[in-house]
Amino acid sequence: MKNLYPRVSSPETYDFLEQIFNNTYDGIVILTLDGDWIKVNNSICDLLGYSRHELFNMNIENIVFREDLGVHEKKYERLMLGNTEGYRVQQRYFHKDGSIIWVLISVSLIMNKEGTPSNMIWQFSDITGRKRNQDKLKMMLKVVREQNERLTSFASIVTHNLRSHSGNLSTIAEFLEEDIPLINSNDNFDLMKKAIENLQETVSHLTDVAKIKVVEESQIQVLNLYDYVEKSIYNITAIAKNTNTSIINYIDEELCVKAIPAYLDSIILNFLTNAIKYRSEKRLPKIRLTASVQDDYVIFKIGDNGLGIDMEKYGDKLFQMYNTFHSNKDAVGLGLFITRNHIESLGGKVIVTSEVDVGSEFSIYLKSA
Repeated sequence: MKNLYPRVSSPETYDFLEQIFNNTYDGIVILTLDGDWIKVNNSICDLLGYSRHELFNMNIENIVFREDLGVHEKKYERLMLGNTEGYRVQQRYFHKDGSIIWVLISVSLIMNKEGTPSNMIWQFSDITGRKRNQDKLKMMLKVVREQNERLTSFASIVTHNLRSHSGNLSTIAEFLEEDIPLINSNDNFDLMKKAIENLQETVSHLTDVAKIKVVEESQIQVLNLYDYVEKSIYNITAIAKNTNTSIINYIDEELCVKAIPAYLDSIILNFLTNAIKYRSEKRLPKIRLTASVQDDYVIFKIGDNGLGIDMEKYGDKLFQMYNTFHSNKDAVGLGLFITRNHIESLGGKVIVTSEVDVGSEFSIYLKSA
């Protein structure tokens, strides 16, 4: 046993080290270089379900899950060549009751007086619970992906069929007007035409929503945020001028984000037009655009001095479909829903702060380039 511990000055010290070894929470074993057990602590017996006597009468490979027999090989070679002082691997073992347990093993060498390896120390940490949770998460993600694919297919079929049916209804209504000139004076016919218009508008909205898909990495481009903001400001110059809205772009001209061009255009344009649409008549509208870098994100902020939103009342409904919060006749409650989905599909998020009759600020997190 002289190779297993540093020289001790008294039996009491040796007993103290034995107590530490045996009562450590993680399993600790000392093995020969061939994998035979030399010394084990109480925790490894509890972990594997075998007594010391049973372990000493078997090679460690006897209880290793077959597919994991070779996980040490390359790292063990590097250890024996002196290229590393230790290594860690994840490996499965059979418990005495037949169940499989996952362990994280830390391996290091015990050197003899000549400085050559004599034995190994393996420390075992039970990670079975963690692995099971990871497996559950993988399974859940797989189910979510499959459900998303089915829903996407369903949405495409529904929007296509509804578009066809609503188009047919509109054509039939036109034929009726041509064949029966006096039908326009019929109130029921007017109601039917309005219902057809509403149906076509709904189909149009559903078609927009159905287009929202998970973005593939290959679609992502490095885009200059300042340039895209300037382009959006130019596109709404007439609206801004007619409403006396001042828009100030404080964004660094060199700042870039990772996004899809069409998505970035839509995101900026939607927030700018909303800021103008929901301006206050009590003051001249002002929109302030800023951006800063935080960790891996660019935080793009669009602030206004408009009507504001009661966040306590509407905060959790702000980005839901068909929700509107002001009496604007053009509002349908779809823009923010689609915009948030665009932002999240790019790996970002949006945070809102707002106060009624003071204004709103939307903080858009986009991946930094």
